[in-house]
Amino acid sequence: MIEFRIDRRSGVSTYLQLVHQVKQALRLGVLGVGDRLPTAKDVVAQTGINPNTVLKAYRELEREGLVEPRPGLGTFVRRSLATPGVAEDSPLRGDLLEWMDRARELGMGRDDVEALFRSVLDKRF
Repeated sequence: MIEFRIDRRSGVSTYLQLVHQVKQALRLGVLGVGDRLPTAKDVVAQTGINPNTVLKAYRELEREGLVEPRPGLGTFVRRSLATPGVAEDSPLRGDLLEWMDRARELGMGRDDVEALFRSVLDKRF
């Protein structure tokens, strides 16, 4: 089950944060086809956001063909975004964890790691 986290200082609209988090969970295999998303009521209780915001995010995911509402049952994942190499047991994930540990040992903070990662990512993709 996915647990949403809202960063009110990010500058990204709340509904887009929900959309991005669902997509990330789909890419990482945390959510798979047939899984049920939390109800709007559950998300509101967890995050304190407006129910209409949750519904807007779910409608956007539906528009993209990733989820489908089933009246009286909830909203369910329709399509996965997972690719080889991102699963929990992936060797690439293990390599990245080791790299993160080395970066931390060198005294790099989250912002340093993110800046370095984005720099390399931008050069390669």
